[in-house]
Amino acid sequence: MSIANIQHFIHGQRTAGTAGRAQDVFNPATGAVTGQVALANAADVDAAVAAAQVAFPAWADTPPIRRARVLFKFLELLNHHKDTLAELITLEHGKVFTDAQGEVSRGIDVVEFACGIPQLLKGDFTDQVSTGIDNWTLRQPLGVVAGITPFNFPVMVPMWMFPVAIAAGNTFVLKPSPIDPSAALFIADLLKQAGLPDGVFNVVQGDKEAVDALLVHPLVKAVSFVGSTPIANYIYETGARHGKRVQALGGAKNHMVVMPDADIDQTVDALIGSAYGSAGERCMAISVAVFVGNVADQVIPKLVERAKALKIKDGMELDAEMGPIVTAAAHARITGYIAQGVKEGAQLLVDGRGFQGTAAGAGCDGGFWLGGTLFDHVTSDMRIYKEEIFGPVLVCVRVPDFAAAVQLVNDHEFGNGVSCFTRDGNVAREFSRRIQVGMVGINVPIPVPMAWHGFGGWKRSLFGDMHAYGEEGVRFYTRQKSIMQRWPESIGKGAEFVMPTAK
Repeated sequence: MSIANIQHFIHGQRTAGTAGRAQDVFNPATGAVTGQVALANAADVDAAVAAAQVAFPAWADTPPIRRARVLFKFLELLNHHKDTLAELITLEHGKVFTDAQGEVSRGIDVVEFACGIPQLLKGDFTDQVSTGIDNWTLRQPLGVVAGITPFNFPVMVPMWMFPVAIAAGNTFVLKPSPIDPSAALFIADLLKQAGLPDGVFNVVQGDKEAVDALLVHPLVKAVSFVGSTPIANYIYETGARHGKRVQALGGAKNHMVVMPDADIDQTVDALIGSAYGSAGERCMAISVAVFVGNVADQVIPKLVERAKALKIKDGMELDAEMGPIVTAAAHARITGYIAQGVKEGAQLLVDGRGFQGTAAGAGCDGGFWLGGTLFDHVTSDMRIYKEEIFGPVLVCVRVPDFAAAVQLVNDHEFGNGVSCFTRDGNVAREFSRRIQVGMVGINVPIPVPMAWHGFGGWKRSLFGDMHAYGEEGVRFYTRQKSIMQRWPESIGKGAEFVMPTAK
């Protein structure tokens, strides 16, 4: 099998860079090395930023409607090639093909939103704020901006960032995860085919060396990041210290509160899909089920049955419900958490460590396989409750009443996503108002906002003031300018020693 040479994309061209370092890329289903990705050094990052800086003035001066036309063409190409992108995701990440298709579709939603940039950039105008004086605002691009994105959504998360950024007139440097880097290059090729000028969108492959080079580079004006909370904190503090606008989305421990009146079968379906979909490797996965009253005794037996029956296969098999873990290191981390949960006294009802790759299909015996795992009688002092496992592990906590459920969620350090399953409208309303979490679902297990609303958590799930994409995304990638204007004919004689007032 040939090994792909996965490079950077700078000023409209693929390039190996100057660092001379590379990292293996694996197919998680088989464990086979499928590619070698270049790892950038500071000089490679500087080359990408320089290309973006050179391209910025002309792109910023391009009328928004013409920038939108490039995005419309990109949108057309994305729709034509979306299954190719989905296949790239599955072959390097491992998530099932249908889930990868959904990821691409959610990314396309943001591109469609960004195509409306002429409307989104409209400012405000007031005539005659004072005698002979008009005042208006406009939003202008920042310059070179960067996105640092995680392995778990190699298409969707970059599309949370660059479509809005370049539509607003910025130029962009993307640093994707080296675990699944191929999709970023395919996107770069499509943007070039769409007519995007060279240098407006660049890709630097790499690890921490590339990240640090972006964080300290004087020409990078803003950084968007999605990943774990410790790294998000580091990105935020380092970028802000170097004068950058930073939006850093961190980790999660998403709860689903199940009330006694919830529809049991719908609840089970929601928990199975949201806990084990994408092998739990997504920041909006439900990893804690909070059962109120005696509803646990109705739900948990069904969860056990369904978790044991998950169709775990190579993601390219269309009936697969769950694929492999993304890397051997991630597999070891997750199994370590399972062992820790047993040690802490949680009741292990379904142990995914017994799943063998041979059961996933031909050629899968060397892959990074793990079955769905289910714990009951978990308490809030256990590590498997407190920490983000980022794998197919669902923990069940039992509480006596609604108030205790709300308190449990609000006491957690993360506040990314949460859900409540109930038939009671008052409970739903009170839950939505009182819960201290950024994204809330009522009978919706994964409440990822649509493209025009914006994504972001609270507490240690978000560092920065603005959520990703949506109108807040437009604000993040632009800065407001206020202009006051009057003409000589309306200016009275003599010096004025006070600020303009409404007179």
